[in-house]
Amino acid sequence: MTPLKLAIAGASGRMGRMLIEAALAQSDVQLVGALDRPGSPALGRDAGEALGKSTGVKVTEVLEEGLAQARLLIDFTQPAGTLAHLKVCQARGIGMVIGTTGFDEAGKAAIAQAATAIPIVFAPNTSIGVNATFKILELAARILNEGYDIEIIEAHHRHKIDAPSGTALRMGEVVAKALGHDLKDVAVHGREGHTGERPATSIGFHAIRGGDLVGDHTVMFAGVGERIEITHRSSSRANYALGALRACRFLSTRDKGLFDMQDVLGLK
Repeated sequence: MTPLKLAIAGASGRMGRMLIEAALAQSDVQLVGALDRPGSPALGRDAGEALGKSTGVKVTEVLEEGLAQARLLIDFTQPAGTLAHLKVCQARGIGMVIGTTGFDEAGKAAIAQAATAIPIVFAPNTSIGVNATFKILELAARILNEGYDIEIIEAHHRHKIDAPSGTALRMGEVVAKALGHDLKDVAVHGREGHTGERPATSIGFHAIRGGDLVGDHTVMFAGVGERIEITHRSSSRANYALGALRACRFLSTRDKGLFDMQDVLGLK
C-alpha cells in the first residue's frame, strides 16, 4: 500500500507536535511537509526534532515548499492562517482536514466554496469520543424536549483564544436542531446583573479558561427534581490527532466535497 502523503500546519504548536507524533506512528501515513508561522524558531529544523526523532522533513513557512509533495494537509491553527493555506490547497488540488475554530461566516463560506473543488473535513473537534457525544446529545435532546433547561459549560487551557469553544458551539447546534431551533436565536453567552427569568428555549454557554486543561465539555439538562449531565473530558490531544488521521483516510477516497466527523464515522 502506498502511504498517504501528509503535511501538517502549525508544526511547532501543541497540536502540531501531537499530529506529527501520531503520523510518524502510522504505517499507512508518510509525513512529507511541515508548516509554521513566519518567525517561528522551528523554521529550518527537522519536524521531529522536538520529539527526539529525525524525519527528513524541514519545517518551513513557504506554503508551496511545505505542500509540494502533499496529498492532504491537516490544519489546527488560526482562521487567518487556515484560510491562506486553503487558497493554496485549492489551487493545487490538496485535500484538507480543518480543526481550526473561530471562523466568521465569511471564513466558513470560503471553506464551503473550496470544497466544490477539493475534499475537506471541517470539524470543530476531531475526537472520536466527542463525535460520539454529539450523537448522544441529539438523542437526549429529543427525549428531554420539554421541561428541561439546557446549559453548556466548557473549560480549556489559558492559551485558547476563542470562546465558547468550537466544540461547545457544535454541541449547542446539535441540541438546538434536535429541538427545532436555530442556535443563533436561542444562545445566551454568560450572564451578569439583573437578567430576568430564564427563557425556556434558551441554551446557555459558559467558558472557563485556566492552566493546562486540554478540554472539558458538559451539557446539562436541568429539570424539576433531576439533572442529567453529559460530559466529555480530554486528558490528551492524542484523541484529536488520531481522529484527524482517520479523517485523512476518509478523504483519500474523495475527490471533492465538504464533510465533518459524523461523515467520517458513518454516524449520519
